[in-house]
Amino acid sequence: MELLPPDVLAFLIAFGFCAAFIDSVVGGGGLISLPALLWIGLPPHLALGTNKGAAVMGAVASFVTFVRSGRVNGWLIRRLFPLSLLGSVIGVLVVQQVSPDILRPLVTVLLIVVLVYSVLKKDWGRENHFTGLTTRMLVLSGVVAFTFGFYDGFFGPGTGSFLLFAFLMLGYDFLGAAANARALNFASNIAGVTVFAVLGLINWSYAIPMGLSMIVGAWCGAHMALKKGTGYVRPLFIAMTTVLIGKQIVDLLK
Repeated sequence: MELLPPDVLAFLIAFGFCAAFIDSVVGGGGLISLPALLWIGLPPHLALGTNKGAAVMGAVASFVTFVRSGRVNGWLIRRLFPLSLLGSVIGVLVVQQVSPDILRPLVTVLLIVVLVYSVLKKDWGRENHFTGLTTRMLVLSGVVAFTFGFYDGFFGPGTGSFLLFAFLMLGYDFLGAAANARALNFASNIAGVTVFAVLGLINWSYAIPMGLSMIVGAWCGAHMALKKGTGYVRPLFIAMTTVLIGKQIVDLLK
């Protein structure tokens, strides 16, 4: 591992903290951390892997925090976790062969649908109406977990928003949806970082200091969400989804 200059180290710590603070609640932290790694000179394929290597550390912190809070449905997540993990492994392997840009137009449209639906249904997600799952809904949830796991490994942007939206559709409030979404996102992060590491696409000299700051950022972000409640998560979710849409549109116009 190389010794980083103090200014680069400070840069990674600052951006890592900010990215994980937001990502721990509603996702979208990659919009902050990935550009930061590109700005300091890492090539795109190495930046993607290094970002995953750092992000998984923050994902552990937010996952543990939400589990301890009792907001994660352990019964459901134990069944969906392996599917999300498997989907992510396949996604990372497939993206080595196919450009992820083919998904960008579809993702932009879906994010717009998620945003419009969330804005128009003002009372949606304020209270927890989840009462359990039928067999049909459990199977459908499994398909969703695998699909978004694959998407996270293959492309990534918006995974947190999509997962949070999916749990809202099951009847959770915004805070409960955020907690369970982070649990599944943790699974896809584990799978992604494992495959990137095997392929030698993680620069640990950058990933470790950024990841350590992400642990702190994720812990702070998750505790802030638990303290402030649904009234804090909903506007943050809407704001980050809007930013994601803007980013995808800009990329489409390039």
